[in-house]
Amino acid sequence: MAWPNVFQRGSLLSRFSHHHVVVFLLTFFSYSLLHASRKTFSNVKVSISEQWTPSAFNTSVELPVEIWSSNHLFPSAEKATLFLGTLDTIFLFSYAVGLFISGIVGDRLNLRWVLSFGMCSSAFVVFVFGTLTEWLRFYNKWLYCCLWIVNGLLQSTGWPCVVAIMGNWFGKAGRGVVFGLWSACASVGNILGACLASSVLQYGYEYAFLVTASVQFAGGIVIFFGLLVSPEEIGLSGIEAEENFEEDSHRPLINGGENEEEYEPNYSIQDDSSVAQVKAISFYQACCLPGVIPYSLAYSCLKLVNYSFFFWLPFYLSNNFGWKEAEADKLSIWYDVGGIVGGTLQGFISDVLQKRAPVLALSLLLAVGSLVGYSRSPNDKAINALLMTVTGFFIGGPSNMISSAISADLGRQELIQGSSEALATVTGIVDGSGSIGAAVGQYLVSLIRDKLGWMWVFYFFILMTSCTIVFISPLIVREIFSLVRRRRAHILRE
Repeated sequence: MAWPNVFQRGSLLSRFSHHHVVVFLLTFFSYSLLHASRKTFSNVKVSISEQWTPSAFNTSVELPVEIWSSNHLFPSAEKATLFLGTLDTIFLFSYAVGLFISGIVGDRLNLRWVLSFGMCSSAFVVFVFGTLTEWLRFYNKWLYCCLWIVNGLLQSTGWPCVVAIMGNWFGKAGRGVVFGLWSACASVGNILGACLASSVLQYGYEYAFLVTASVQFAGGIVIFFGLLVSPEEIGLSGIEAEENFEEDSHRPLINGGENEEEYEPNYSIQDDSSVAQVKAISFYQACCLPGVIPYSLAYSCLKLVNYSFFFWLPFYLSNNFGWKEAEADKLSIWYDVGGIVGGTLQGFISDVLQKRAPVLALSLLLAVGSLVGYSRSPNDKAINALLMTVTGFFIGGPSNMISSAISADLGRQELIQGSSEALATVTGIVDGSGSIGAAVGQYLVSLIRDKLGWMWVFYFFILMTSCTIVFISPLIVREIFSLVRRRRAHILRE
């Protein structure tokens, strides 16, 4: 088997300057901070539910009658839980809509400005939602809904921008490894959010929102003054220019041809005379690119499962096993640890094979088994953490790879070689489709749990994971046949 260029042309690290390292770290931590503020909401759901449904027999709640009445948004904890699920759905729908818009905007405006604006504005909205309303003792369902819609739109500026910036700095060589490691930013953000929330939760849930919003706002300021969008900003050659010198033996991981032997390295939908004119492609053109629709549909199912763990895992541990909220928050970290390891390792394997879909297929098949195992976890924290880590490995890993490395592959195909301004648009389409699925899923999770119980929620997760495999099955078959042909050709040459 021919090894990818990351191994053929020296170590991967030797290809990167200190600018690459700074861009990697800044984009990594910027999205980690965005995810940390989202994770805070899921980590304090039990506290919020208790605050919104105060009991007249709870003597620990020393509030005047008028404040108690304004607190009493819901007659029961079950109704409050259903509303929290509705807020998740509202957030994800607005986030999905925002992703489609942010991808197009990011390809036309300065990515640093868009990212910094989104981080700072979102931090302010989170502060108002979780901290200011509690300080003022002002509780209103419609206000919460409106704030969370705005927060979803603002948070959507993050992912298309950071993926596009990373795509500007890091080429095909080793992209699976680099993006696999980098895509851990979401999981690191989840861990950071869980740690920050659990550390101050004893003082009140409003301080959990305050801490994460403050850190996120500071991060947005750092991004505005410190992030370089592309190598051209400091006079370095872009990755497209560097990749023109790569050998023909290293095929792109995703291209429009059905047959590898039909690959033409200089092919472009634009004439040679217009290659120098960088032009953003339209939304329709981006949707028509090979692989965009199948991966978008697949990600809509997979992100539903992944984000259900993200939003509901601490609540599930506390509600199903009766563990303390702070303990459940800390234990839920192990799902993200599994996702970090899974995304990095699976990205490395896909680089070695020079194919993504077969690696995804195997991981998703094993994910079905891990979901069955986790749904039957006993009331033991050590065993639960182990099963949770395995589940995160096989679900979080593929989710990270689709949203990062595969999106970068799709946005820099040979068919759009002359239009590098497509990456944020393609990323917005893939992640936006995933967020639509996740939005529908969050409401269904709360509904299924309320009507049928947690076991049926896991059956629902298994169904969605199976649908993910079905949507990318044509790509799986094509890439497996491609690997077989390559292997046969290698044997004949020997």
